[in-house]
Amino acid sequence: MARTKKPTVALIYDFDGTLSPGNMQEYGFIQAAGLDAHEFWSKNTKMKENQDASEILCYMKLMIDEARHKGLELSKKSLKQYGKDVELFIGVHEWFGLITKYGEEKGVKIEHYINSSGLKEIIEGTPIAREFKRIYACSFYYSPDGAAEWPAVAVDFTAKTQFLFMINKGIEFVKDNKKVNEFKPDIDRPVPFKNMIYFGDGETDVPCMKLIKQQGGKSIAVFNPKIRAKKTSAEKLIAENRVNFVCPADYSKDSEIYNVVTTIIDKIKSDYEFKKLLLIHEKKGKKK
Repeated sequence: MARTKKPTVALIYDFDGTLSPGNMQEYGFIQAAGLDAHEFWSKNTKMKENQDASEILCYMKLMIDEARHKGLELSKKSLKQYGKDVELFIGVHEWFGLITKYGEEKGVKIEHYINSSGLKEIIEGTPIAREFKRIYACSFYYSPDGAAEWPAVAVDFTAKTQFLFMINKGIEFVKDNKKVNEFKPDIDRPVPFKNMIYFGDGETDVPCMKLIKQQGGKSIAVFNPKIRAKKTSAEKLIAENRVNFVCPADYSKDSEIYNVVTTIIDKIKSDYEFKKLLLIHEKKGKKK
């Protein structure tokens, strides 16, 4: 008997402020450079404003500059080491297994992705890195001896949207970016936009959240419940019709975000079965 095809649902996460309460550079690198978070980000803002430059490219250059100035190793190995100390919100460690299992029970294939303006190498060092099918994030170009020399991939708020199309079309690697603009019939795209759930917390996520929502998918604004300003910012996004849901960053089973996501999965599966039913009856009509 032929195996029945399952719908695929892609859960796409920002990282800083969404899965982690802080910026990932603040969990080791900044301290090793002899700075505090305020000092590092103030330098970054000053560089951005003085040069009229991308703040993403600026923080990557600042990391290289500070590492060279302080004699720090800045390599894939050292960045992955910093990733081990990144703090995660409550329930994050168990979240991916819970949702993947729920999908399996409902006959839905679940895929998890990262879409972040943070550093891929640090995320790869976190204990949850193995949960993601792909990690789309900033990364460095490395010298033959492994030292970070130059930004290889810089992900700002507009660049983030291209990764949604890569997921939609089944394109895995950044180097294949030309394929993003090539025509591909909707029926041949492995993950329809309506089967995407986007999790984000800030301004860099707004284009992605809005795009997913407009295309029939679902967007969730996540906020740190310990910071009132974060809750206010998230509620502003739903008031402006940019997201579908607003949830505190608690990924435990039976939390609000768990109930929202499992309900969305139920709806996607129901819509999938309803479409199959319609096609069966359409074929009956064509036989006459």
